[in-house]
Amino acid sequence: MFRSRCLIWMFACAAATAQTIDITPTGPVVEGDPVAIRLAGLAPNSSVTVSAERLLRENGKEALYRAQATFAADAAGKLDLSTAKPASGTYRGADIHGLFWSMAPSANAVPPGMARGQLVFEAQVEGKAVAKAVLQLVNTLPTVVTESVPGFPGAVYSAIPGPGKRPVLIILGGSEGGSSAAREMAPNFAARGFAVFGLPYYSPAAWNNPVRELPSLPQSFVDIPVDRLALARAWLMTRKDVDANRIGILGFSKGAEFVLIAASKMKWISSVVAIVPSDVVWQGWGPDVVPADSARSSFSYEGKALPFVPNKDFLQEMAGFQTGADVRYRRPYDKGRAAFPAAAVSARIRVEDFKGPMLVAGGIEDQMWASGMMAQNIAERRAGAKLETVALIYTDAGHGLTGNGWVPTTQYNAGPFKTGGTAEANARAQAEIWQTTLAFLSRTLALRP
Repeated sequence: MFRSRCLIWMFACAAATAQTIDITPTGPVVEGDPVAIRLAGLAPNSSVTVSAERLLRENGKEALYRAQATFAADAAGKLDLSTAKPASGTYRGADIHGLFWSMAPSANAVPPGMARGQLVFEAQVEGKAVAKAVLQLVNTLPTVVTESVPGFPGAVYSAIPGPGKRPVLIILGGSEGGSSAAREMAPNFAARGFAVFGLPYYSPAAWNNPVRELPSLPQSFVDIPVDRLALARAWLMTRKDVDANRIGILGFSKGAEFVLIAASKMKWISSVVAIVPSDVVWQGWGPDVVPADSARSSFSYEGKALPFVPNKDFLQEMAGFQTGADVRYRRPYDKGRAAFPAAAVSARIRVEDFKGPMLVAGGIEDQMWASGMMAQNIAERRAGAKLETVALIYTDAGHGLTGNGWVPTTQYNAGPFKTGGTAEANARAQAEIWQTTLAFLSRTLALRP
């Protein structure tokens, strides 16, 4: 009888144990910062399915994204998503980022009250919900102040006010143009302690909207003046809260081409990060390029167009948007480089002329252009000149390496337009590049806590 009562008491205690999803940090988390997710109070060695949902902007509308994975709790009834390997689900292998990057569009109804920036986690045992938790993501800290920059359409300056002078980071987006990269990334990097200048330099019309966001900027990616960076520096030198002797530049895709050209010509640049870069200057495009004048450079310097590599069969590649065939921008670039080797020699960006530290990152499976190969070329040339270079090259990743590992990567190749790489490889590369970039910039720009 005593033994039976003990067993009943023990069972009742176990049943009463709270089943929880614990997320740390407990408050709002700045996007890109580490997160820990742990479950407790589960039956020992039991099977539990954990799902995650969030709202994302898709084609101008809010779309629900969802991921899930099934795990086995340990002997103590605990589960740590940083070390637990799913038995099944939307991702494989132990990965704290797994439930974030493996999300895909869901047909489920949007949960009542869900807002953008929230990630809702739910644990289910035998089909019944046993615990829920919400992670609130924010783009920056409340202490960061962001202001527009006079004379630079769409540009923003973000920093945490305070005594002393902060190192500066100038950010340039890619061929998407407009101010989105500046507006989103400047406050985020400012939350890490940098003074950040988000610099738009090109503003095309969208395919479905003839109204351009920044009509005073070039509408075509043709003869973009690299000298614009010198104007940004001149503005920064007027501020008392920045150290103009510590200026780093960071660019993505065509922005990476931009910053590498600038670094090869401007002595005041302290540090460079080029994500999915090019090692040559390429042909430009846009409505200002007419058939009679079909070959123009993407960039100019001191009023002169820079030598460039032409692309080949670009319009034929774009026809895939009408026919439904895969569209891979890389093919016209690869064809052009193969057809015009002498142009590639003339258009090579002299990365060895920049004597400071440089970080480059690319994907071998990049279908926008051969960023993995071109990043390797850059690293080899700088190695030959015995210059400090961090090279991150990923065999299974594509062009989408500008995230932080915490965002969905499943839709990068969902339509006819292909950027390359697997969802997992892209996410894992993003996570490593993000952390390495923050550490690299903090070190090379002497960021002080």
